[in-house]
Amino acid sequence: MPAVTVENPLTLPRVAASADAVPRPVIGVTTAPSGFEGEGFPVRRAFAGINYRHLDPFIMMDQMGEVDYQPGEPKGTPWHPHRGFETVTYIIDGIFDHQDSQGGGGTITNGDTQWMTAGSGLLHIEAPPESLVMSGGLFHGIQLWVNLPAKDKMMAPRYQDIRGGQVQLLTSHDGGALLRVIAGELDGHQGPGITHTPISLVHATLAPGAEVTLPWREDFNGLAYVLAGRGSVGADRRPVHKGQTAVFGAGSSVTVRADEEQDANTPDLEVVLLGGEPIREPMAHYGPFVMNTRAELEQAFEDFQKGRLGTVPAVHGMSEGGL
Repeated sequence: MPAVTVENPLTLPRVAASADAVPRPVIGVTTAPSGFEGEGFPVRRAFAGINYRHLDPFIMMDQMGEVDYQPGEPKGTPWHPHRGFETVTYIIDGIFDHQDSQGGGGTITNGDTQWMTAGSGLLHIEAPPESLVMSGGLFHGIQLWVNLPAKDKMMAPRYQDIRGGQVQLLTSHDGGALLRVIAGELDGHQGPGITHTPISLVHATLAPGAEVTLPWREDFNGLAYVLAGRGSVGADRRPVHKGQTAVFGAGSSVTVRADEEQDANTPDLEVVLLGGEPIREPMAHYGPFVMNTRAELEQAFEDFQKGRLGTVPAVHGMSEGGL
C-alpha cells in the first residue's frame, strides 16, 4: 500500500501553508468500530460517533479491508438502491467491478476512484471479479458518501471513473509527504474529481518523522482519517493511529505528522484528509437513501418498491423481488 506512488517526491510540486495561516485545533479524536458490509467484507466505520455538524457535507465513510483474502473468500455487495447523494469508492489495493441498472459500470483497481452520483436513483452492485474470487489477494479501499443539496438530489445519475494516473500528485516542502489530490483543490492544484458540493479529498503518505502543514479553506470543515500507521495531528500533536478520525476546528491550515517509529508491516503513515463546504440543510437518512424530509424518504422507498429506480439486468438471473 498504496498503489499510486513515485520514486522521488522532490520531482513533484511542493505545497505548504503560508506563515500567517491560522492552525486548526483538533477538537476530537474518535476510534472507528469494526463491522461487516454487503456479503460480509470487513469495514471500519470511520465517522461513527461524530456529530453531523462536524461532517456535513459528508455522511459516512467505510475503510474496506485491508484484508488479504484466501481463494474463494473475496466478497462484495448485492444489488441495492441509492438516491439523493454521491458514493466515492477509492481502491488503494485490489480490484472491484461495479454495475448499475442503467447499463453503467466498469472496473476499478489499484489507485482508481469510481465516483457515482446517485441523484434521482438507481440500483447498483459492487463485487470482486471472478478471477480475484478464484485466486484471493489483497483488497483495501474506502467508500465515502457525500450529500447533495436539495436542488441536486433528483438530478440524473452519472459516473466519473478516475484512474490512478489522473490524480494530482504533490509533496511537502522537504519531500517527506506524498499527497494524492483526488478531488478539490490544494494550494492551487486541482484534483480530477468533479463535485456538486465543494469538497477536498486527499490521500497522504508521510514517511516516518515527516510533517506537513497544508493550507485549508476556512469555509470547509476538516477531517483526517488514519488508514495505517501512527502519528499526530494539529499544532499540539494530538496522537492518532490506524482506524482513528481527527476532527479539526476553525482555521486555515491543518498539520499531520508521522511518528519516527512505525510498525514493521506499516512503513509509513497513511491518512485521508477531507474537507467540504457544509450544506446546512435538514437531512433525512435511512439505509441507502439520503433526502431532506421524511416524506421524501417514504417516496424513495415507494419508488424503489415499484421499480422506478430501475430493475436488475436479467443476465444476472435475478429479479427486483430478490433484493
